[in-house]
Amino acid sequence: MRELILLRHAHAEPAAPGQDDFDRPLSLQGQAEAEAAGRWLRDHGYLPDRVVTSPARRARETTEQAMAALGYVELRQEKRIYDATPGMLMQVADEHRDIARVLLVGHNPGFEQLAALLSSGQSGDFRGMPAGGVAVLSMPADADLEPGIARLAAFWWP
Repeated sequence: MRELILLRHAHAEPAAPGQDDFDRPLSLQGQAEAEAAGRWLRDHGYLPDRVVTSPARRARETTEQAMAALGYVELRQEKRIYDATPGMLMQVADEHRDIARVLLVGHNPGFEQLAALLSSGQSGDFRGMPAGGVAVLSMPADADLEPGIARLAAFWWP
């Protein structure tokens, strides 16, 4: 089995006048949520072998806070995660198929749609993924990523 863990970035500050959405930092609440997500992953044995994060500031800061609780793992930034469709996220995840447990850190609506698509076969089945939320998807190690291939093994939110 292999696992794909999705961590939606934690709560971010609203954009300041003239500030690009990409550059929004985590709020104090978001910092606590991200650290809690890392602790939850650690305490439940979901220690990733690789973390792939959106380069958006709030996703990078979520990753940093979560990894403070998880400990060091290989970290990569992937610009395609920002504003990605479920199909693009499947492509990104599939590029790391040789890794047993990959943690993607990114954004909605793509993350909640991806979780629904992989677990139920339909991206419209999503019920929401709150800021700082975690979805753990389990699938056969040799399986191609396709709709309905995964089982939602765990879901957590702060």
